[in-house]
Amino acid sequence: MVEFVLERAGYWAIICLMMIGLYIAFSAENLIKRLVGLSIFQTTICLFYVSLAKVSGGTAPILLPEDTPYHSDPVHDGVNGPDSLLAATGERFADLHHLYSNPLPHVLMLTAIVVGVATLSLGLALIVRIREAYGTIEADEVREIDMQTAFAQELEADKDIKEASA
Repeated sequence: MVEFVLERAGYWAIICLMMIGLYIAFSAENLIKRLVGLSIFQTTICLFYVSLAKVSGGTAPILLPEDTPYHSDPVHDGVNGPDSLLAATGERFADLHHLYSNPLPHVLMLTAIVVGVATLSLGLALIVRIREAYGTIEADEVREIDMQTAFAQELEADKDIKEASA
């Protein structure tokens, strides 16, 4: 059991950081702190996916000459060229000499980073507008001001209805 935990120490660290970010995002009343928690959470998700995509002993996904289908002369080797790469079902297969890492998770996480930065910048812009409108960035104070405004509007609407019916 201890070996299992120690072998995956990196994953446990990522999970702890993820839970810290999630806790900050949910528990903080300050809107800036909530955005920081959200940013930590998004970053740890990216880190988690990139760490899962790492292949031990794998190289960058750039085909080396030994792994290209035409690295030898098919005429002199007695091989029929591109048809030699087809399986009996017609699917392509390759006999690779090197181990390659999958680039797709890394590309997806680059997109997630861009979306995370855009989300953070939009959130900060909204917080600036909230600060201008309410004079605070504390969520509970903003909620209280909204409740007071809604109650005042309801009283005014009731007053207008009574005046119109009288």
